[in-house]
Amino acid sequence: MTEVPRHHRQMLLPGIGESGQAAIAATHVLVVGCGALGSVVTDQLARAGVGELTLLDRDVVEATNLQRQTLYIERDVTSGTPKAEAAARRVREIDGSLIVHPVVEHLGTENVIELLRGVDLVIDGLDNFPTRYLLNDACVREGVPWIYGGAVATGGMSMPILPTGRSAASARDAAITWNEDASTPCLRCIFPEAPPPGSTPTCDTAGVLAAAVATVSSHQVAQAIKLMVGAIDALDRDLVSWDLWANTQRRMTLDSARRVDCPCCAQRLFPHLDVASEEQAVTLCGRNAVQIVPGGGSVTLDLAELAQRLQPHGDFLLGNGTLRGTIRGLEGDSGEAVELMIFPDGRAIITGSPEPEFARSTYARFIGQ
Repeated sequence: MTEVPRHHRQMLLPGIGESGQAAIAATHVLVVGCGALGSVVTDQLARAGVGELTLLDRDVVEATNLQRQTLYIERDVTSGTPKAEAAARRVREIDGSLIVHPVVEHLGTENVIELLRGVDLVIDGLDNFPTRYLLNDACVREGVPWIYGGAVATGGMSMPILPTGRSAASARDAAITWNEDASTPCLRCIFPEAPPPGSTPTCDTAGVLAAAVATVSSHQVAQAIKLMVGAIDALDRDLVSWDLWANTQRRMTLDSARRVDCPCCAQRLFPHLDVASEEQAVTLCGRNAVQIVPGGGSVTLDLAELAQRLQPHGDFLLGNGTLRGTIRGLEGDSGEAVELMIFPDGRAIITGSPEPEFARSTYARFIGQ
């Protein structure tokens, strides 16, 4: 009996077929952020037959992730496995022929362009606006399409971004192509500036409904598949938003939204890319924690040596590419223990307070400036 192909049901769709499935298999997708959105996106892309995935995430799996981050299990929480590694392991179990590259890093000016090399499409699974604006600058400069998405509380939104001004040479070499007339507004055309800190809800303050995450991420994947198979005319070019609790869906038509004075896609100015990396302190969504990212992109820590230095201050264990432990005698905002999770590139996640200054001080005291 002839074996039915794994993707047979998908290939039955008139917009995909055998040639479309081959195009999906020839595509390399970068998923930036393997949390709520990125987890669902990665799962669906792997099952759809995408040939190559790069999975980028800076964090490790926590118990509160399991409510909505569908790739992870309790074993990942117990072991403190980095999300990119746990996601890669899971999708390899889904499809052993999938090429997958887990990258346990923070997305910054020092690595974003290198990460885009050889990538056909980027899908946004980020949880903060500064990094999205960096990604927008990089994708517009390099001519790489990306799909914006965000979800918090009971809703979210999504839209595709096909950069204008793509060079003929880069277009010829790409798996995903489009005419200049099909280019869309970039993120800065729609939202010229990132919202100020504290002005928008986060999953820390507003919570998040797993069904809202699934809605947004599924929309992202549907648009991604259309791009992979060349169905540009079928692309949903609007900014679509949902509120599943209020039973609403809204659309913002973007046909005339591309700004002729946009500093990014019109004037080709990339301030989020051009500035040198500085230390960043980012409050992590869904956790009473702050990530410290040292500047310059040239930090390399000897975690074994650091573990020896930290032993007098608490119990620290080295494993899964991280050094993790609790500082003895130091308390966070609510009297809870302060935990450090340190990565070889100098990043550290400091749990116990959402305040950047507390995290900076703790980093300086126990790791160094």
